[in-house]
Amino acid sequence: MVHSLVFVSGMRIPPPAQREAPARRGFAMALMIVSSVVISFGGLISRLMEDADPTQINFYRSLSLCVTFGLVFAYNHRASTVRDFRKVGWSGVLASLCLMVAGIAFMQALAHTTVANTMFTLASIPFLTAALAWVFLRENLTMLTVITMCAAAVGVALMVMDGIGLGSIYGNLMALITALGFSGFAVIVRRNRHIDMMPALLISAVAIVVISLALRYDDLTISWWDIAMCIIWGGALSGIGNCLFIIASRHLVAGELTLFMLLEFALSPLWVWIVVRETPSHWALAGGSLVILAVATRALLEMNGKTSLLKRGRPSPI
Repeated sequence: MVHSLVFVSGMRIPPPAQREAPARRGFAMALMIVSSVVISFGGLISRLMEDADPTQINFYRSLSLCVTFGLVFAYNHRASTVRDFRKVGWSGVLASLCLMVAGIAFMQALAHTTVANTMFTLASIPFLTAALAWVFLRENLTMLTVITMCAAAVGVALMVMDGIGLGSIYGNLMALITALGFSGFAVIVRRNRHIDMMPALLISAVAIVVISLALRYDDLTISWWDIAMCIIWGGALSGIGNCLFIIASRHLVAGELTLFMLLEFALSPLWVWIVVRETPSHWALAGGSLVILAVATRALLEMNGKTSLLKRGRPSPI
C-alpha cells in the first residue's frame, strides 16, 4: 500500500528550465493515477480477509513483496545484483528499520481503527517528513509549509482524539507511528540521495517476514482465500503500483506526486465504504478532510512554482 510514499523525499527535483516535455509528463501523470488507484485497494483487501490476523497477513504479504521486488531488482541489475545490493550500506539498514516499523504498525492500524482514519493520518507524511528534515538535516521550512503542517497536525489530532471515544485510540496511534516510520525513511533517503535505496525495501520486507515467523511460527495456517489476498496485496498491487510510481517519479515534481497520491487516501476509504459499508465518523471525516486539504493546497502551490525552493530548482521538503 503506502510503500510508494517513501520515494517522494528522496528524489531530485529538476529546475523549471529542465522539466520534461509535456508528452512525457502527461504519460507520467497517467502512470501516477493508475499507481494510486491500484494501491488504494489495499485497505479493502484487509477487510476481505476471512480470519488472518495482522501478524499472519504481514508474513504472507511481505513474503510476496520480497519475491516481487527481488525479481525487479535482479532484472534491473542483472550481473551486478549482489554488488549493487551491498551498496545500500548501514544507511540502508537504518532506513529498512524505519520501513519495518511502519509496515508492522500499518497492519495494526488497519486492524484496530477504520481504513479512513489510517489513510487520512498517512496523508500527513509529507509534512512529517518536512519536520524531520528540518530537525535532522537542517533544511529550511517556508512559512507556507509551517502553516500547512500545523493544519495537518490539527487534522491528525482530531482523528486521534476521536479514537478515544470510539475505543480505537490504539489503532489511530499505530497509524501515526506508520506515518512517522515512512517519514523517517524518506529523510534517510534524502540524506543519501547517491544511494539506491531499493534494497532497503527488500531488507524491511525480509525483516517483517522473520519477525512474523518468530511470533507465529506455530500458527501460520490461514485459508487459501487469505493467502490469495495477501499475494494480490503484496505481490501484485504493491509491486505494480510501486513500479509505476518509480517510473513516473522521474518526470514529475514532488508537489505533483503528492497531489496524485491523495487519490490513494481518498479512494481507499471509498472502496471500503462501498463494499463492506465501513463508515468513518464525522470527526474522522473532518480531520481527514483538513489533512488532505492542507496537502492538496501545498502541492498545488508547489506545482505553480510559488515556493522559493522550487524556483531555485532545489528538492522540495515534501
